[in-house]
Amino acid sequence: MNNMGKKRVIKKTEEDVLKETETREATERKAAQTVRPKGKKIKISHLEEAKIFIQSTYNNTIITLTDKKGEVVTWASSGSVGFKGPKKATPFAASRVVEALLEKVKNLNIREVTVFVRGVGSGREAAVRALINHGLEVISIKDVTPIPHNGCRPPKPRRV
Repeated sequence: MNNMGKKRVIKKTEEDVLKETETREATERKAAQTVRPKGKKIKISHLEEAKIFIQSTYNNTIITLTDKKGEVVTWASSGSVGFKGPKKATPFAASRVVEALLEKVKNLNIREVTVFVRGVGSGREAAVRALINHGLEVISIKDVTPIPHNGCRPPKPRRV
């Protein structure tokens, strides 16, 4: 009676799945609550136009909202929304990050945005689509991913 080769499969119950979604939604609500420093004043008319920077890597998606001058108003990432591990880099997480970001700034009357996309992750297109679907008028989308001109120095030839 040797049980060395047998493996037990642990199945998630409905309660576990509900708890997981509740904790994620709670962290999304927490991320949506904006805490602004006392010295920082933002003119609402100043923010009818904004810039949105989407940094999408293989591990995370970070979205930053700035005013026309480039001063950061707020930001959100898939980690701050509540995703962990490899789920942070998914397109679904990127769309949730956009929702959390727009929830933070819903009272600032932002209508037109210029989008700057950086990186090669899977969340870049999903984030842009989510911005368009939330009713923002996207003026332009610019890819600002850094491209090396000549790259790194290659390794020395192997001596055998």
